[in-house]
Amino acid sequence: MSVNGRPARASQRLRDGDWVALEAPPAAEGPALEAEPLPIPVVFEDEHLLVIDKPAGLVVHPGAGVPRGTLANALLHHAPSIRGVGGADRPGIVHRLDKDTSGLLVVAKTARVHRALVEMMRRRAVRRIYRALVWGDPGAESGVIDAPVGRDPRQRKRMAVVTRGGRAALTRWRVSERFGPVTLLELRLESGRTHQIRVHLAHLRLPVVGDPTYGGRPKKQLSADQRQRSLAADLLECLPRQALHAAELAFTHPVTGEERTFTSPDPPDLTAALARLRGFARRRRA
Repeated sequence: MSVNGRPARASQRLRDGDWVALEAPPAAEGPALEAEPLPIPVVFEDEHLLVIDKPAGLVVHPGAGVPRGTLANALLHHAPSIRGVGGADRPGIVHRLDKDTSGLLVVAKTARVHRALVEMMRRRAVRRIYRALVWGDPGAESGVIDAPVGRDPRQRKRMAVVTRGGRAALTRWRVSERFGPVTLLELRLESGRTHQIRVHLAHLRLPVVGDPTYGGRPKKQLSADQRQRSLAADLLECLPRQALHAAELAFTHPVTGEERTFTSPDPPDLTAALARLRGFARRRRA
């Protein structure tokens, strides 16, 4: 560090008008992302982009404690030309899904398409529809959650609806089916904050079934009714992850100009959970 062109001393005090120059050390480079021959379910692919139907349990890109075995590693093997598109550790990835969220996401193959898709996301020109099972009943048929999301000031590893320091976040929801103590919602993301749907629903006291971070304990979500407690155990047995699925993705292709809509059917674990819920609802009515 120098002050006014001369080497600075540790005890030196600065004055108004001093010029301070700092030379930051070069950033340490981690190991290069490796291509891995992992199976990935490709819904659509051309020379510009891919649409992936991500299974639950697959991490999107390497992070703390997950150095390999991710979607990013698989993408490098599937389409080596995407290395470096959008970032060294997130090749081609435009938006992400949590590890235990299943469903659709789009991946860019070129820098031009990556920039275009990111801008479309920013302008809310990409339609993203999710299906979620939640504890409780919202009462209304539909609604909007407009609440900023940021780091939880008390638990820094979590996100939360915050009054200061958060980023604007908006989620639209409507009821698809009611099962008494559990409701199936359809949700549309109008922004893409970390854990947005899970945080917003927990804020409404309608946490996602199976959510280990924001879901609370099922017993707190249900009454003391033995049938409801049994239902909670059944659900968590057949759906041992958060009940959140990215079911629809629609956008204008940034190169061809085509309007493209992709859908993903409910995965087997969510299908099994819905079957148990419908059986529970029939028995309640009998």
